[in-house]
Amino acid sequence: QVHLVESGGGLAQPGGSLRLSCAASGFTFSTYTMTWARQAPGKGLEWVCGIYSDGSKTYYADSVKGRFTISRDDAKSTLYLQMNNLKHEDTALYYCVRDGAYGYDSWGQGTLVTVSS
Repeated sequence: QVHLVESGGGLAQPGGSLRLSCAASGFTFSTYTMTWARQAPGKGLEWVCGIYSDGSKTYYADSVKGRFTISRDDAKSTLYLQMNNLKHEDTALYYCVRDGAYGYDSWGQGTLVTVSS
């Protein structure tokens, strides 16, 4: 059974940093493209970034480009999101999502990031 468990969320000040982690289990992590998505209060879902299964390519939403970095450690079956220079508008519930053969097929429970002074 696929499990994705996010951690690392919390309160950060504008301009601060947080690092999110997503521990994966129940599948061969190294063979899947993985992504981060977020949902701000009262808003729709936004895809934040993704990383290919072999780590050869990453892609980012314009809203986070240059500030966020996605990475993976296949030995630990863990996905990361380093978030720097945080802004108020980064406040959201952040989800780790597996990109399966038929779409985004597995989601974590989310970790809340709040950016506030």
